[in-house]
Amino acid sequence: MNTLKIDENSFELAEDIIKDLKAPEDLGILKCIQCGMCTSVCPAARHTDYDPREIVKRVLDKDETLITDDIIWNCFYCYTCQSVCPVSNSPSVVNQVLRQRAVDNGKGKPKVAPFSAYGESFIEFGLGAIPSNFFDDLIKDFGKEWLELKINLEDIREDLNLGSMFLPEKDVKDINNILEKTGFKNRLNELRRCRDEKNTR
Repeated sequence: MNTLKIDENSFELAEDIIKDLKAPEDLGILKCIQCGMCTSVCPAARHTDYDPREIVKRVLDKDETLITDDIIWNCFYCYTCQSVCPVSNSPSVVNQVLRQRAVDNGKGKPKVAPFSAYGESFIEFGLGAIPSNFFDDLIKDFGKEWLELKINLEDIREDLNLGSMFLPEKDVKDINNILEKTGFKNRLNELRRCRDEKNTR
């Protein structure tokens, strides 16, 4: 009988993921038995070529090309995979770490750049809002009533005695200070540049 000797660096990528801030302490990636339960319940696997079992296998195989593979952008982050995993692994969390690496090395920035408008909303209003570049699709999906609701939302809230949905200016300034100190604004500027470059092509 031959003994399989595993290189001590074989799980380097997996161990890096375990050490990541996003990963829970009990992430069971090294315990994965490739049973395929995650793939069997994954909505992304049902509708795309995405396969959470394969993602984990490639991480365990130390396949660094995964970070530049478009397939990692097909995960919905629904955590269904995590809910059925017998060893407490979460391909969803693994994917989040992979995507962050892709963004950090520049390859993933074009994927997230269109969402920079959400960040701009945090800076301007101190809260998230649907960016205007999504309005046409929302009107198409929900009808012109959606736009009327959007335009008249403050009046509707006042009629219902709900008060304004906008934060006081002082709170917006406090949030902006937090966004500045955490580096959010710098990252957002990088995404804006990436978005603007993409739009000028």
